[in-house]
Amino acid sequence: MKKSKIYWIVIVALLIIFAGGYFLLSNSKKGLQYNLGKIDRGDIVINISATGTLNAVTTVQVGSQVSGTIAKLYADFNSVVKEGQLLAQLDPTFLQASVNEQRANVDRARAQVNESKRNVDRTTQLFSKSLISQVDLDAAITADESSQAGLKQAEASLQRAEVNLKYATILAPISGVVISRNVDVGQTVAASLQAPTLFSIANDLKKMQVEASVDEADIGSVKVDQPVTFRVDAYPDNQFEGKVSQIRLSPIISQNVVTYNVIIDVDNPEEKLMPGMTATVSIEVARRDNVLRVPLQALRFTPAEIEQSADEKKSGGTQEGKNALMAAGPPQGMPNGEQKSSGGNGNRNRVWTLVKGRPTPVMIMKGIQNAKYAEITKSDIKEGDEVIIGAIDTASKPAVQGQNPFAPRMPGGGRGGH
Repeated sequence: MKKSKIYWIVIVALLIIFAGGYFLLSNSKKGLQYNLGKIDRGDIVINISATGTLNAVTTVQVGSQVSGTIAKLYADFNSVVKEGQLLAQLDPTFLQASVNEQRANVDRARAQVNESKRNVDRTTQLFSKSLISQVDLDAAITADESSQAGLKQAEASLQRAEVNLKYATILAPISGVVISRNVDVGQTVAASLQAPTLFSIANDLKKMQVEASVDEADIGSVKVDQPVTFRVDAYPDNQFEGKVSQIRLSPIISQNVVTYNVIIDVDNPEEKLMPGMTATVSIEVARRDNVLRVPLQALRFTPAEIEQSADEKKSGGTQEGKNALMAAGPPQGMPNGEQKSSGGNGNRNRVWTLVKGRPTPVMIMKGIQNAKYAEITKSDIKEGDEVIIGAIDTASKPAVQGQNPFAPRMPGGGRGGH
């Protein structure tokens, strides 16, 4: 009697365990919740990010071709100057002395020429009377020619000295704004090896350009006349606009990283932008306006049972996986000849919709995409339709593949995917 009672207790306990397991299994299937996103219309823009430096379109370095001491300065930082305006004056003392010396050399050479001409005249008269030989006449003519060459050489030296004296007066080569002054009164400049820079003049700060460094992986997408937006730290709330004007072919290699300079023309009517500012640039390389678009998360979503069956297919598959594939049904939304892809194949991709509570695949042809949306170029799916962008198993908590990896953790569970 006692054994019979124990037997029935064991039977009841087993029934309770089986019932509990069935209840939990049923709840886990019923607890799968899908996150849905809508198909809508809007703009899709693809941008390339880069950094660059603002510069004036034309900047001229004003130097000195002669050495000397700065005697006077007639321009300073931010001075607005006109072409030909006096900027600085070098001390002309030694240069003027050189001019005077060369003038004296010219007078000496001219005197020698006059003397040689008189000598030729006398020698010619003596030769006509047969009082001297042909050799003496030839020597007199040669001396006259040599003196004339010496005069020309002295005149050239004088001209060079006068030009050097003229270079002591520094004039503005263009109209613009002085953005840099590198000398002070009393400072000596030496132009023996190269012309020292005295001033930098920007032609027109109302027209500027950004020299942006674009990575080699992105340079193929950049084209002339593409629109550009950028920001500078001086005006964090302002967004400035420009346009790509040139893509320079010369590569810049730094620590095995290859970049190319892209020149962006910028209007600066208020002259807020200044040379040397660092710009954070966004180049618009592709754009589609008012197109049918799908959230990018929908392209990444795959039901857990479909993904599991794909893994099992590699090892021969299981009957449960085959049943899951059959339950999903054939993809909808594309012609029969385009239903070969189960995932993404080029521009052909698959999204999932809910039909009677069950995920059903729909094929789409994808155009351009950015970080949030992908363009739909061909599909039976329509604006306003809902697609699955993720799923959460409320019974076991972990997120199913397709859930946004950047979404906050659900209470009691973590991020993850199957």
